[in-house]
Amino acid sequence: MLGILFNDKECKELDYVLRKELDEMLLDLNDSRIDGEIRVAIENRYKVIFRMYARFASPKELSRYARNKRKYN
Repeated sequence: MLGILFNDKECKELDYVLRKELDEMLLDLNDSRIDGEIRVAIENRYKVIFRMYARFASPKELSRYARNKRKYN
């Protein structure tokens, strides 16, 4: 386990970066031109970034990025 201390400005920046990454990956996952191993890699990365974001996002903000497993599996 690794611990990191951030000040308020750094927390806001990390929040912004993670949200932008999640948005980009959602766009890619909805792109029908992407398939196979690339889609699996994006899905795996999405799970990691989502878990990172879940550590400090509010439930309301987090629900925006929650994916329906039945739709995507």
